[in-house]
Amino acid sequence: MKKTIKMVAFALMAVGMLACGGNEKKITEEDLKATERILSDERGVLNEEAVPGAVEQYCAFVKQSPNDPQAPEWLFKAMQVEVRVGASDEAIKLTEQLVKDYPEYVNTPVALFMLATNVYDGQLHNLDKARVTFERVINDYPDTQWASDAKVMIQMLGMTEEEMLDKIIPASEAEATE
Repeated sequence: MKKTIKMVAFALMAVGMLACGGNEKKITEEDLKATERILSDERGVLNEEAVPGAVEQYCAFVKQSPNDPQAPEWLFKAMQVEVRVGASDEAIKLTEQLVKDYPEYVNTPVALFMLATNVYDGQLHNLDKARVTFERVINDYPDTQWASDAKVMIQMLGMTEEEMLDKIIPASEAEATE
């Protein structure tokens, strides 16, 4: 008898949860902007406690409204937040989603460049993946400033900051004398 009551209670809860799922509040631009305001203070200091909820909300908006003109922007913002907190795996997934779903979005090459620089090189120290990602920027977005920057970054992969400065300063001095 107790088993039957538990099974009926479980079944009712499951039906109730499914019914509630259909009544989820639609996320609006105003909701997203409110979340963005609590994500960081006026100086740009990140509220790390707000990160999971913000990323979840940004991604939920994209999922519920993939054709909204602002969807790629919110996906890009979610990726930026994940990069900022060092969540490499999440940043990679979000960048790949952005490339797949919104290849023409203006900040897609920026996302790839950030992935190569901040995640693969800076966080994971995987120079091979950084190089491959820079090459994606060059090949897929050749007419952007990001492609030009990616060519320079490939030459500097694995260098220390001092080595980079030694390479940049003489090059800029040579340009100044021409």
